[in-house]
Amino acid sequence: MDAIKTENLTKTFGELTAVDGLTLSVAGGELFGLVGSDGSGKTTTMRMLASIMEPSSGDAWVMGRNVVRDAEAVKTQIGYMSQRFGLYPDLTVQENILFYADIYGLPRRGCNEKIDRLLAFSNLTPFRKRRAGNLSGGMKQKLGLVCALVHTPRVLFLDEPTNGVDPVSRRDFWRILSRLQKEGVAIFVSTAYLDEADRCNRVGLIHKGKLLACDTPENLRGLMHGDILEVRTTQPRLVARMLKEQLKDVSVGLFGDKVHVVTSEPERTGNTISETCANEGLPLLGIRVVEPNLEDVFVSVLSERIL
Repeated sequence: MDAIKTENLTKTFGELTAVDGLTLSVAGGELFGLVGSDGSGKTTTMRMLASIMEPSSGDAWVMGRNVVRDAEAVKTQIGYMSQRFGLYPDLTVQENILFYADIYGLPRRGCNEKIDRLLAFSNLTPFRKRRAGNLSGGMKQKLGLVCALVHTPRVLFLDEPTNGVDPVSRRDFWRILSRLQKEGVAIFVSTAYLDEADRCNRVGLIHKGKLLACDTPENLRGLMHGDILEVRTTQPRLVARMLKEQLKDVSVGLFGDKVHVVTSEPERTGNTISETCANEGLPLLGIRVVEPNLEDVFVSVLSERIL
């Protein structure tokens, strides 16, 4: 049985279609990533799957339970962590966890042992008496995750859980998710960080409510048409803007401090880039062919669909 399954799941708000005919499945113990820009439908999808919002049409099931007809049963099977998880800043770490344990109706007998395990699991034991309002961003996210896990859910929904969190805390958070996955928990996570999506078993690329592609990160890279030229320069923004104006038959994107150019003729395009930068007096540190990352794939697939 699939942990999560949707068939033509759709949500409209007036004339706006936020989620458009979404069909996918997630197996038990699978880490599934939903990737898309702001407004692509990630949060709306998650709210429907968590039985917080009813779909306009289509169906969805979590652990075999329909998200509309069996909403209350679904909620007992899942943990849900929204972008702004409801921690209480005046309560300590332990008091916040106990509060959520009470919400889920967990008996106090044996609850302290479970809390001790969760605190150790998330490396929050030294901070159990600290007020949540005094925690760092990364620790707040880990506390939010612990609160979502206190009733031992079989499916975990995480809506951009590491947004705005420092790189070290992001890494620690994903280590915790990896351990949960090994325990058989199905994890459905949305993220705007494409490097994080590489950690998932499968990834769905969503844009304007439509699922553009869904596969393993490795297979998604196979959707890339052409080669990626990585252009290194001390003025990447200026070079990217100039190349977009000069090279009409290729895709140009800014990736951190480098420029990525997608082309079917890497040698010819590389020579053109060198000549163009020289003519414009722009510094060029080097050009090389690199393996596509998921951000390259997403931009490429999106460009094909728009065209």
